[in-house]
Amino acid sequence: MRTAMRALTLIIAALGTAAATAARADLLTADRAVQLALERGPDVKIAGASVLDAKSGLYGAYSGVLPHVTASAARLNNVIDGTHSPGRVGNATSPYDLITDTEIHGTTPGISGTWSLVNLSNLEGLSAAKTTLKAANHELASSRNDIAYNTRKQFYEVVKAIHLAHVSVSALELARDNERRVRALFEVGSVSKNDLLKAEVSTAQSQLDSLTSNHNIIIQRDILATEIGISEPQMGDIDTVLTSEARDLDEKNLIEEAVLHRPDIMAADAELMAAHAQKWSARLARFPYLSVSGSYDWHVTSRSTYTVEPPGFVPFYAAGVTAQPSTTDRQMALQIALNWDIVDGLSADARNASATARIERAEANRDALHRNLESEVHETVLLYRAAVVGLEVAQRAEESALESVKLTQQKYNVGSSTILDLIDAQVQLERAQSDRVSAAAGIRVAEAQVDKVRGKQE
Repeated sequence: MRTAMRALTLIIAALGTAAATAARADLLTADRAVQLALERGPDVKIAGASVLDAKSGLYGAYSGVLPHVTASAARLNNVIDGTHSPGRVGNATSPYDLITDTEIHGTTPGISGTWSLVNLSNLEGLSAAKTTLKAANHELASSRNDIAYNTRKQFYEVVKAIHLAHVSVSALELARDNERRVRALFEVGSVSKNDLLKAEVSTAQSQLDSLTSNHNIIIQRDILATEIGISEPQMGDIDTVLTSEARDLDEKNLIEEAVLHRPDIMAADAELMAAHAQKWSARLARFPYLSVSGSYDWHVTSRSTYTVEPPGFVPFYAAGVTAQPSTTDRQMALQIALNWDIVDGLSADARNASATARIERAEANRDALHRNLESEVHETVLLYRAAVVGLEVAQRAEESALESVKLTQQKYNVGSSTILDLIDAQVQLERAQSDRVSAAAGIRVAEAQVDKVRGKQE
């Protein structure tokens, strides 16, 4: 019997664990929120637009180095009316002009093509476009990391709001209990009217705090829903776990990791390389370039029709219509040209000035990122360590406030402390609990900041 009861207990426990696991799986976690933000968030589409722009530039650069082929089928219809020419009879010239109306019809299918075979400027421009696309992809990765960090930060704002609301609800219940207790003591004359008024004010303040906390949950949930690109009701419940383990951070390792993996730094380096390549492309535009062009036409057909109308009294030529058809099997042409844009209307100068400005901006951005990297990592590590210490302090303060409430309760029970002293101790405990919740959420945000600084991919 005991074995059966023990087995039944284990089955019930297993079912309870499975149910809790299933319920937890339905909760929206921070990782899931980041995934939704990267899939549906509006900022992702905006960040991806720069990659499309870079691809457009790359395709345009390829256009300058790849052949251009055009297929055509031309239909010719040429009409000439009233051509005057001297008429002739044998070797003699007629005193009358010969008037000819001409119509020429024909069809010409063909293929033509051009190719800038050796164009150093276009080749260097292609290299610049490839590097620009590489920089755009790194910028996209950097934007995705920013989105991931902002989403995690907002997620824990929601979690903090939920925990603070729980603290406010507990404080409100306690304030109501205290008010009822003080009112009962006032009715028997044990406390003054002033004590009752203070208890009522404490209850009203707790009600306001609870209402504000609940409203803050809705506000923070709406902000998070906007971040991840779904409606607020679709979010469902939030995973409110705030536990975390302290990390041992090494600033030197973080800096080395950031240099190797930070997408914004890699994007800045690639952008500077692309700017220099663009400048070389502008300079090489002043050099000659070699181009090839050709055409191939086949089955060229035409039909010429002449209408003769000789004027005068004596018709030296018989009026009528004469048709002359012709067909060409194929027609080919090939041309190799050495071109040199001696005067280009300052086009090369404009490109050179634009590339120079791009280099200056890229250098300033790249230098700023490398220059500020060490201080950024140092600041992030300090903020994380401060958050860890802050949580430890908040936990000790909460423990101290809890002991103070217990001690004051005991004193109140034996009559050595007043109800106001107990209320004050309870208020201090509520503040300590709120500070502990804020500190715990602050650690999770600081962890996300560390991952962002080190260049951790999402």
